[in-house]
Amino acid sequence: MTPAARTPFSLYPELDTTALTAFVTALESGDVTGLAPARAAEIAEVRSVAVFTRGKVTGADGDLLDAALWRHTGAQPRPAIVMPSPWTDLGWLPYAVQASLFAARGYNVLAYSARGFAGSEGQVDVAGPLDVADGSRALDHLIERSTGPVTKIGFLGDSYGSGISQLVAAHDTRVDAVVALSTWGDLGEAFYENSTRHIAAVRALLDAAAKARLSPQTQSVFDNVLANRDVQGTLRWAETRSPFTHIKELNRRQVPVFFSHAWHETLFPPNQTLKMFNELTGPKRLAVSIGDHSGPEMTGMLGLPNRIWTDAHRWLDHHLKDIDNGVDAEGQVLGEIMWSKTLEPRPTWPSLTERLERLHLADDGELGEEPQAGWTSTVLCGMDTPATVADQVVRSGYAEIAGRPKIYRTQDIDRTVAAVWTTDPTAETTRLRGIPRLRVTYRAANPGSTFVAYLLDTAPDGTAHIITHAPYTDLDSPPDSLISADIELQATAYDVPRGNRLMLVIDARDPFYGDANLPRASLAFTSPEATPSYLDLPLG
Repeated sequence: MTPAARTPFSLYPELDTTALTAFVTALESGDVTGLAPARAAEIAEVRSVAVFTRGKVTGADGDLLDAALWRHTGAQPRPAIVMPSPWTDLGWLPYAVQASLFAARGYNVLAYSARGFAGSEGQVDVAGPLDVADGSRALDHLIERSTGPVTKIGFLGDSYGSGISQLVAAHDTRVDAVVALSTWGDLGEAFYENSTRHIAAVRALLDAAAKARLSPQTQSVFDNVLANRDVQGTLRWAETRSPFTHIKELNRRQVPVFFSHAWHETLFPPNQTLKMFNELTGPKRLAVSIGDHSGPEMTGMLGLPNRIWTDAHRWLDHHLKDIDNGVDAEGQVLGEIMWSKTLEPRPTWPSLTERLERLHLADDGELGEEPQAGWTSTVLCGMDTPATVADQVVRSGYAEIAGRPKIYRTQDIDRTVAAVWTTDPTAETTRLRGIPRLRVTYRAANPGSTFVAYLLDTAPDGTAHIITHAPYTDLDSPPDSLISADIELQATAYDVPRGNRLMLVIDARDPFYGDANLPRASLAFTSPEATPSYLDLPLG
């Protein structure tokens, strides 16, 4: 794929660029004509205590990075925040309102466009060594221009900037706290979940960087994922760029980290971020919400009330300004329950799951309590079904946030290209909390096989909503051998209403993933007596 072939796409479809540009113009001039009263008041407040300027940060290799600085003029000691930009041609602009709010609260703030994006020189390194060095150079720039002593330092980023923020904190001992919104922990796992290529995510990243200047290595890696080449080379490339690889440094210094994520994240699936979160030993907090990538925090970028950004402010106030605001005593996890939007705090991630309920995959499409051997359910490969991850990367999540999740019509799922198992109607509300696990055995006639498992909440009329899913690919087993797949579905917090049924659907094709199946091949699912097929439900 060449840059000219990319279709322009935004990971921030609801971001009002015109409004943000007007906000920055008013920050510079003081003229708030035409702005909403709330934005005008924010500008007046920040201009009364700090000076806003645009400038350039000298990054690694001498590349100049486009930046914006909110600087207090007095000699008073104060904390500082550096904000690396998201993966967008807008560069640092999406942070304009929130950076101003931080400045009004006493912080010196520097937001900058990551190399290769917007007005910054250099080429996109995807949170590689050059980006990490840029983050430290940006911090140098901010400290040098602070008129008083810098007390403590935070890094805050959304999406791309969140991964860079974690990596800088792991390498630069000056960083005291991190806020990582819509982030990743293990980039290799995000690209190859259970050895399955996330081709829709990689295409979205390429399209969102249509105007960016990708380095030859970055372009090659993305092209290789799409073309199914050099998997090991991509994983080595991703390892360096994964905060999980550098977690020992974060733990050694006990760096406080605040994560936010979405249950139905299509770019960076939540389990790989959870792996990172659960291994952190310092102060940590995780907010998981309805929606998709950057959706839960989007309204805050426009200056509207937003609980994710409110908690980000509280997190940095506590860890950089030593404010006793209670954020350290509220539990490590805050989950938004689909679709009630109820917020459930929990002390730790493991505490979400109180017990496991095992349901066995049985003959005649039943999910029941007792194992049953000897059956076979055959799926024809090469054909998609109405069971899919989502209609669109990122955008489908905004419909979920608005209370309009995708409706799946289960009666339209062709049972020749999908295997389906269903529970009896639930006698009471089923509270799913945590990570469902699937063990299933199948026979693939050809080398290389892929399936995608979906867990649906099905109403009495046959319509359904997706709860969670996961893909699986086997590349090593010889033809016509039995393959045992043990996989984790993506984490969830979902209440299945009384009278609804849980439905497990397995098919062999989804447009979100690259599959290893040969056209018209088949996968024969079964349940050997020694290793029965089952679904473990985490209940809370």
